[in-house]
Amino acid sequence: MDVFGHLATGFAIALTWQNLAYCFAGCFLGTLIGVLPGIGPLATIAMLLPITYALPPVAALIMLAGIYYGAQYGGSTTAILVNLPGEVSSVVTTIDGYQMARRGRAGPALASAAIGSFIAGCVGTVMLAAFAPPLTEVAFKFGPAEYFSLLVLGMIGAVVLASGSLLKAIGMVVIGLMLGLVGTDVNSGTVRFAFGIPELFDGVDFVPIAMGIFGYGEIIANLSRPPEHREVFATKVNGLMPTREDFRRMLPAMLRGTSLGCVLGVLPGGGAVLSSFAAYSIEKKTRLREGELPFGQGNIRGVAAPESANNAGAQASFIPMLTLGIPPNPVMALMIGAMTIHNVQPGPQVMTSNPELFWGLVASMWLGNLMLVVLNLPLVGIWIKLLTVPYRWLFPSIVLFCALGAYTNSNNVFDVWTLALFGLIGYLFYKLELEAPPLLLGLILGPMMEENLRRALLISRGDWGVLVTRPISASLLAAAAIMVLAVMVPAIGKKRKQAFIED
Repeated sequence: MDVFGHLATGFAIALTWQNLAYCFAGCFLGTLIGVLPGIGPLATIAMLLPITYALPPVAALIMLAGIYYGAQYGGSTTAILVNLPGEVSSVVTTIDGYQMARRGRAGPALASAAIGSFIAGCVGTVMLAAFAPPLTEVAFKFGPAEYFSLLVLGMIGAVVLASGSLLKAIGMVVIGLMLGLVGTDVNSGTVRFAFGIPELFDGVDFVPIAMGIFGYGEIIANLSRPPEHREVFATKVNGLMPTREDFRRMLPAMLRGTSLGCVLGVLPGGGAVLSSFAAYSIEKKTRLREGELPFGQGNIRGVAAPESANNAGAQASFIPMLTLGIPPNPVMALMIGAMTIHNVQPGPQVMTSNPELFWGLVASMWLGNLMLVVLNLPLVGIWIKLLTVPYRWLFPSIVLFCALGAYTNSNNVFDVWTLALFGLIGYLFYKLELEAPPLLLGLILGPMMEENLRRALLISRGDWGVLVTRPISASLLAAAAIMVLAVMVPAIGKKRKQAFIED
């Protein structure tokens, strides 16, 4: 059956009333958490994982995917209206989006964000449908050595593509790797670094760590600020449609942002955040047309490009997760967790053993992007009303839901204490300007790296040469080496730092 036949099957599955309902629920929740600062798709998906136990696998993944790419839409709303990004990937949108709102052009800014997100989401889904089958064929040629080399490339990518200090990013990955060593060794059955605590015999649970760092850590950081910086006030929006001149300027920017997001979204450690920063950086280097406002003063390209890029990056990040079983970011790691909950083995066999799940999910993304356009433009007024809720009333409910999510994940109070501890650690990261994603990727990829390396060495009877004598493995290690050498070149290292600095 060709791709079109598979897509027809996927739409037949996605268009059932049940799956449409869960797709809408995921998109609505994603938009809501994107609008609300301090909550992200990571914590929300982590909290909702226990709820998906009772759902069919296809419905569960459709809803969780809707939350992820829906949050990319919602994050732009507060970034434009009140200069407060609901999502990390929407930080760049505040630069020109808020200036447009101050000039009375919040409507065109919101419309350009929604249209750009829709176009990018659709293109990203086309890319997923087109490139997933050939990637799956390649994935069947992967053995333990190839998987180890791929994970090494992903780990190095997470370090190189992280914003800020390279040394700090390396340190965070090392901490994640150390946490990943805790628990019972798969090969020997020996308990390592558990310090006699029975709850650690199975390893450190990813969910409370993620919710603690991103949920509680963000709340503590918000509460440490003066109250006037936490209160959010409504902004009046009049009119939504951009002018013909706006379309002429923003459409090329959307295409550039979409292309960049599709490429960077596949890379481990890249995804939506890096895509939005890189897209804005490219637009700033593009010549201004006559009569066009400078960047930072309300240029519509400064909204359209990063919003297109972060949505394309979010959609493209499903490719390595579905075809190779490798999570390119922490949210995709939770998606893999959801698949294992439903006894679906992540990796290249998903497309052959569970074609209904794979193609149903792909088809649902087109439907979800259409739902999000309908949701985001008419409901701007409702999101603004939610933002007027004082933070002192909002944060206790977030704390409660995170604690409930951690407890119901394993029905263990130990996870609640872990959540609280990593909330304090998350706040410490915030104060020290340390990025948490490299740590989480180290925690996720570390055990997988160790397991595949030891399998490769067992098969080769201890011969390390197996990593460089197999062509695919050698190519991946060479790419990792080139990435390390490139970032060590002074000119490239300087450009890497400048990519994350905004005027």
